[in-house]
Amino acid sequence: MKKTPLYEKHCDLGGKIIDFHGWALPVQYSGIIDEHKQVRKAAGLFDVSHMGEITVEGPGATEFIQKIVTNDISKTRDFRIVYSPMCYPDGGVVDDLLIYKFSSEFYLLIVNASNTDKDYDWLSQNLEGKVQIKNLSDHYAQLALQGPESEKILQKLVDARLSEIKFFNFIPEAGICGKRAIISRTGYTGEDGFEIYIKSEYAATLWDNLLEAGKDYGLVPAGLGARDTLRFEAALPLYGNELSQDITPLEAGLDRFVKLEKENFIGRDVLLNQKSSGLKRKIVGFEMVDRGIPRSGYDVLADGEKIGYVTSGNFSPSLEKNLGMALVDIACSGIGFEIDIAIRNRALKARIAELPFYSKKYAKG
Repeated sequence: MKKTPLYEKHCDLGGKIIDFHGWALPVQYSGIIDEHKQVRKAAGLFDVSHMGEITVEGPGATEFIQKIVTNDISKTRDFRIVYSPMCYPDGGVVDDLLIYKFSSEFYLLIVNASNTDKDYDWLSQNLEGKVQIKNLSDHYAQLALQGPESEKILQKLVDARLSEIKFFNFIPEAGICGKRAIISRTGYTGEDGFEIYIKSEYAATLWDNLLEAGKDYGLVPAGLGARDTLRFEAALPLYGNELSQDITPLEAGLDRFVKLEKENFIGRDVLLNQKSSGLKRKIVGFEMVDRGIPRSGYDVLADGEKIGYVTSGNFSPSLEKNLGMALVDIACSGIGFEIDIAIRNRALKARIAELPFYSKKYAKG
């Protein structure tokens, strides 16, 4: 397994290490539910250094990215971030990514860890114009500080005024603990927070300094387990679950990130046809009525017939309910529609519910 620059820190803190897509990462420290609740009420520190970083540079960078993603970056200001799916010609999703705009000729793409090589290959295959791409994933460590106390904690270490960073904006070179880092107001938990990109060799010192700065604010180290339950409650899609080569962004409910009025992006024709002809299936949320925890891959039934499958499911620590997301036939997707989830050869009752389950607490402005 690959190890992040913080591997030894996780071991020292008693993190339970698992194999996550080839990376040795902590699934938990004190416990998933404890870490989850601490992020919701105070703050949690995550190691997400396994995420991929790819730069796109050159006079044709903007035009190239416009062709490769479904969202529209043409009017994006410098030091702003855009979320977008990236599709195959058939509308299936290569990956969903964050696009950091430094200038019209330089962008940083943040991609999912398990997709880094695949994404780089896809970008390379479709490269055109005066553009260079580089996979710099090995050079960066990424730490995510999430929760309502995040700004107070991070401000103790940073030379910039964090209150002036709006949601989905970033500082290209902030001073932190005597080093330079990219700091963005982003996250994957549904809470206010920051993601910090720093050279790998400085990651361990920054980790220690953040935990020390946050000890009076309730900051705890948090693992992959809490990261998943937090994003799940906020209905943030996970690639391989709510998005995949076989699930289009429209089926995933990401319409606002698919700009069909934009010309000539990969997958546009299929997505335009899907939009005009009407979806046949979509991602929905549901709440268990009977006792049971739904898991990814479980069948979803209506009147004894399979109508889809669970994409994500878990016990919600914040809401104290068993909840799930599923890809189901459009005819069975209405709020309140009664379904069954096949759990251990039993059909347990559930009901379609509104998404997100948890109201996001992002910084305003």
